[in-house]
Amino acid sequence: MANLLVRGIDDALVQSLREQAAAHGRSAEAEHREILARALRHPKKRSFAEALMSMPEVGEDADFERVDDSDGAARVFG
Repeated sequence: MANLLVRGIDDALVQSLREQAAAHGRSAEAEHREILARALRHPKKRSFAEALMSMPEVGEDADFERVDDSDGAARVFG
């Protein structure tokens, strides 16, 4: 296993790390390892269906119906 030395950390940040570690019942070093692991771990890729299911309900299907604009209205892009 490799070692990692981090210098120049603000005292308040170190204190927050110690407090968070104590709240989780582990050493500051173990807490630091966990924070790094969570931050750098690749997130699980979601399927297309999972992505769709996570979208909020924003209206009825009728709200998104295609409008027929072939009645000679001015064209916006040409």
